[in-house]
Amino acid sequence: MAFPTRAEDLSQAWLQAQLDAAGALGGARITRFSTTSIGTGQVGDTVRIALEYDRPAPGAPTSIAAKLPSRDATSRSTAAHFRLYLREVNFYARVAPLVAIRVPKVYTALIDDNGSDFILLFEDLGPARAGDQLSSCTLAEAQQAVCQAALLHASTDGLPVLDEDWLQPDAQARDWIIQAYPGAQAVFRDRYAGQIEPEYLAICEALAENAVYWFNFQPCTRCLTHGDFRLDNMLFDIRGGAEPIALVDWQTCVTGGGTSDLGYLLGTGIGTELRRAHEDTLLDLYCAEMTRHGVSRSREGIYDDYRIGALSGLSTAVFSTAFVERTDRGDANFLSMARGACSLALDHDSIGALLRYASPKTETTTC
Repeated sequence: MAFPTRAEDLSQAWLQAQLDAAGALGGARITRFSTTSIGTGQVGDTVRIALEYDRPAPGAPTSIAAKLPSRDATSRSTAAHFRLYLREVNFYARVAPLVAIRVPKVYTALIDDNGSDFILLFEDLGPARAGDQLSSCTLAEAQQAVCQAALLHASTDGLPVLDEDWLQPDAQARDWIIQAYPGAQAVFRDRYAGQIEPEYLAICEALAENAVYWFNFQPCTRCLTHGDFRLDNMLFDIRGGAEPIALVDWQTCVTGGGTSDLGYLLGTGIGTELRRAHEDTLLDLYCAEMTRHGVSRSREGIYDDYRIGALSGLSTAVFSTAFVERTDRGDANFLSMARGACSLALDHDSIGALLRYASPKTETTTC
C-alpha cells in the first residue's frame, strides 16, 4: 500500500480513508485540512493536522498529529539501519494497546518493507507543554515521569511481545556501533572542545575505550524500555491540563533493563541540581511504584544496574553527535545530555561499576 511520507503529500482523500478506518469521524467528511510543523525531533518530522468537516462532528478530532521520516538523508539512513522507524510503528500498533501508560492514541501505523518510509497518525494531545531538558523540570514533573517509567516497566515485565524479533537488540548493528563508537567520540570531542568539563570528558573517553563492555552489558531485569527517556520526549499538562503527562517518541524502544531508562532520565533529563537534591526520593519512588504494580524492586537491588544504566544517556549523546542531522538545538541537547550523564557517572562511579562486572566474554551482567 502506498502512503505519503511528506507533509505536502498528504491528501484529503487519504486522511479521510485512514480516519474512517479507525472509526474516528462518525460519518463526518473532511472538507479542509492544514499542516503545521511541531516538535524538535531530528530522526523524524512531526506535523499537526488541523481538520474541518462538512457537519458538526463532536466526536471527531479537530486536529491530529502525523509523524513522518526525517528529510535529512543521514538521519533517515541511520533510522532505517537501526530499525528505529520499525520499532516506533510496532510500538504503537502492538504494544501500546497492552500497557496503561499514557501515550497518544494511534489511528494509522504504516511502514514499508525496507523500514525507511513510514507514517503514523495519532491523537493530538495539545494544548500541552513540551518537556525541555535544557530547562530541567519541577520535582513534581520528575515524579510523574518516574511513575510512568515504573508503570511501563512493570506492565511489560514478562510479556510475550518481548521475544518478538523487532524488539531484540541487533547483534550486527551492535558490533558496528562498537567499531564506530570511538570515531563518534572523536567527533564529540572535537565539537565540544572547551565546552565540557575535563573530568566529564575523561568519562566520555573511558566509555569509548570500554565500548565493547558497555554495548554488551546485560542488566538483571527484562522489560520494555523507552530507550530515550528524557524530558524532550514527554508532554506535560496534556489536553489543556486535563491529564498530567504523556510519553512520545518510541523509536528506540527495545527489550532491556528498566533501570537504563531510570538512569537515563535522572542523568540526562532533569538536571544535576534537581537530581542531586532528590535522587534518593526518586529512586525510592520508582521501587515503590514497581512493587505496587506487582514487580518487587528495592533500591539496593537496582543500584548497580541504575548507575551503569546512566551511561545509556551518555552513549546516545555521543553517538547522535556523529550520526544524526546537526542543528543548533541538537548540539545544545547532546552537550546537556552528556554533561548530566557524566555528572551522575562521576557521582556514582558508573565506569568503575561497569568494569567491575565486565568479563572477557561477550556479555556482562550485574546479576
